[in-house]
Amino acid sequence: MTTTPTATEPAEEPQPTPALPWADLAVEHYQLLRLAALPIDRATGPRPLRYVQFGHAERHDTEHSLLRMHIQLPGQKVHKGQNRLDIRVDHREKRVRIGDEHGLQLEPVNRGLGRFLLAQAAQWLKRKWPGYQVDEFKLPSKDALQEESRLRRDHCLRGAGLEVEYEEGQVLKGHTVATTAGQLPTTWNSERVQQVGILEAAQLLQQAEQQLQETSAQLRERDERVAKYQREDSGLRFTITCLVAFALFQAGLLIWIATR
Repeated sequence: MTTTPTATEPAEEPQPTPALPWADLAVEHYQLLRLAALPIDRATGPRPLRYVQFGHAERHDTEHSLLRMHIQLPGQKVHKGQNRLDIRVDHREKRVRIGDEHGLQLEPVNRGLGRFLLAQAAQWLKRKWPGYQVDEFKLPSKDALQEESRLRRDHCLRGAGLEVEYEEGQVLKGHTVATTAGQLPTTWNSERVQQVGILEAAQLLQQAEQQLQETSAQLRERDERVAKYQREDSGLRFTITCLVAFALFQAGLLIWIATR
């Protein structure tokens, strides 16, 4: 009995993920941020006064909107995707997606920048689409490898209006809870992160320049005093040397007279 071979159906090829609009969008508007000096943290180390640059840009069409925010550090480079937060809006579904699967990676850590960026996103969404749903998203497990890091991350998210839930007994498998854009708070700790306007930044530069000039003048005055003291010291040394030589000559002369 012969059997007729059956044709095997070709395996379905994975569908390529459609490219997100404005993937290469660069930030266009900039502002100076002042990170206040804070006490040394046991986990993250020193937290001195710092100034960083906050940049943002947005794009819109009939189906999508994008807000891209970026933190730039003077004299320091970060990895691609770090210090950046994208807020993507789907107008057909009336949904909002915050960030990506890699989470929000910020440098410097524990300085209030996460709350600041999320507050900026909340202000943007509330102003335009307060009724849209903010989708839940998974939290990267690497952020929960250390308990302090996980607690700090969860505190930031909850402060920004995003509740965090975990699978039972699995602290590495967490996710946020869906909410609406109108429920997100628009405030952050302004004592930690302060927005500096152009005029204020110019005033800071002017004050720094004045302080630099004053310091330079003080250094020149100190150098002049040191040079004067050095000249006086050289004169005193010469005088002392002459007196010693004269005293030795007189002592020798007296000894010679006494022995004659």
